[in-house]
Parts: sequence; C-alpha cells; structure tokens
Amino acid sequence: MENEAKKVMLSGIQPSGDLHLGNYLGAIKNWSVRADQFDCYYFMADMHTITVRQNPADLRRRTLEQLAQYIACGLDPEKNTLFVQSHVHQHAELGWVLQCYTMFGELSRMTQFKDKSKKNADNINGGLFAYPSLMAADILLYQPDLVPVGEDQKQHVELCRNVVQRFNGIYGDVFKMPEFYSTKAGARIMCLTQPESKMSKSMPEGCVFLMENPDDIMRKFKRAVTDSDTERCVRYAPDEKPGVSNLMSIYSAVTGKSYDEIEAEFEGKGYGAFKPAVGEAVVELLRPIREESQRLIKDKAYLESVYRAGAEKAGYVAEKTLRKVYKKIGFLQR
Repeated sequence: MENEAKKVMLSGIQPSGDLHLGNYLGAIKNWSVRADQFDCYYFMADMHTITVRQNPADLRRRTLEQLAQYIACGLDPEKNTLFVQSHVHQHAELGWVLQCYTMFGELSRMTQFKDKSKKNADNINGGLFAYPSLMAADILLYQPDLVPVGEDQKQHVELCRNVVQRFNGIYGDVFKMPEFYSTKAGARIMCLTQPESKMSKSMPEGCVFLMENPDDIMRKFKRAVTDSDTERCVRYAPDEKPGVSNLMSIYSAVTGKSYDEIEAEFEGKGYGAFKPAVGEAVVELLRPIREESQRLIKDKAYLESVYRAGAEKAGYVAEKTLRKVYKKIGFLQR
C-alpha cells in the first residue's frame, strides 16, 4: 500500500559508452536519494543505442557494467526497479503505436536529430528520426508523475506531453501527463577541455569516467581549461570564466561548499592549487564507486538476478498500460 501512495519517477541512460562524472552528478547521485519518496524505475536504454552502430559484444558488456555502476552509485535494487530496456518488449510495442500519433513535423524539429545527423551523416536512419516516440513510450508505460531530465532532453519530454494531449484527446484519459523534474546542483557539468559544451563521452579528454583510474583523472583536471585572465583568481562568473566556473560547479557538487566558500578557500592561490584540489576531491568521490563496481561486475549471477527481477516488475506495470492502449485503439485482445 505504501508504494501505491508514492509518486512514480522514471529515467534511463544509454549504455553507448561508459558512465561519466556528468551522468553521476547531474543524474544518478540525485536518483539515489529519492527511493524513499518515489516509486523509481531506472533502466539501461540499450534500444536507443542502436540508432548508431554498436559493437555487439561491447554493448552487452557496457549494459551489464552500467547496471553494476547504478548499484555502486547507491541505487538499491530492493528500493528501485532496475532493468534493461530491451528486456521489456512493451517499450518497442508502444513505441510503434506512439509513432503513429507523433507528427512528422514535430520529429523534424527535434534539435538532437539535427545534431546527431551531422555527426552520423552516413547513417541517418529512421530510428534516429523517430526515437523521441520510443522515449515517449519509455515514459508513458509506467504512468510516471515526474521525469528527471537534463536541459538537452526537455524538448523530448515536451514532445511526449504533446503526444499525451493528442492521444487522450482522441481516446479519453489513457496516459498521465508527465512533469519535468530537475535539480540545480550539479545539473550541468561541462567538458574540461571545451567548457562551452556539456561533458560527453564523445570528447574523452574532457570527460571523467566513473571507472577511470585516479592518475588519469588527476591528469585531466590539471590540464583542464581555465581562462587567459591575468588575475587568475578563482571566481564564479560563467560568462567571463566558463572553465573556472565549471570547475567550481564540480567542486561545489562534490564537497557541498558554496561558491563563496570556494572563492575564499582559494583566494590568492591561483589555478595551480585549485585544479589539483578539484581533481583530488573527484578521485575520492569516485574511489568507492569504482571499487564497488569492480566487485559487482565479477558477480554476474547477482547482476542477472537484479535485471531479471527488474524486468519482471517493469513488464507487469508496462503490460497493464499497453493492454489499455491496445483496447482503446481497437486491437483485438490477445
């Protein structure tokens, strides 16, 4: 009865590369504290990864490793439903239905499609174009109240809301209207080498991975872009000093210190002291996550039990939604 009274929250990350500091500080760290407040569903979005060609063995490995990292980051499988997207067939089924209720013009306006088309000019496939409909299905199968997303995904959730309005307008109250859920602290971690861009696995030199060894992490922070300002002071000014401000955002998210406290801590010390201090704080933050992930990855039987149980629970909830949808649109019941 307690779970029934909770609001539902859902999110997922593609296992198209290793999880990084931006994933953790911007999303997973916040997920882990919500289990007592919400009924949470978190998944490995492996179906979304194949809009870009993947090495099959690498995709399987990364999916399992991502599950281990979810758990090591604090997502207790006893309190959160953790599952692999492709293990719940209702995602693909509802994804097709919702494609038929998503307009071509809406999909063509998605900025991520335009960006990814430029990066994958030799493979602009139908899945790349229509995947916001699958994302809508990911969300709506579980009738969530809240969807935690970054700024780059808000457009897709807005599209999902348009689909809900259209579908419910035709068939009645079928889907719950999902709401954005965002947190400001650490919500947008930028690339260490290109601070005008979000931290991304596509720019590995400016990206800190959860499983990275401490020496490599320190090297990346020591080489992080700051600015050419002659004052060389640690001051939060995103427009004037994007590199320094990004490092301050990271240090604040890791230590809990305010920007004023950080400025006071490094007053008169310059970047030579500041950058290694941020690196050391990140190393110590990630050390237990890396060590626990390595331990879990060796226990494949346990990880299999987690994703099987997660898929069973997720599938049960998803099937109830899919049956309702199929009945509304006129499909003959199985």
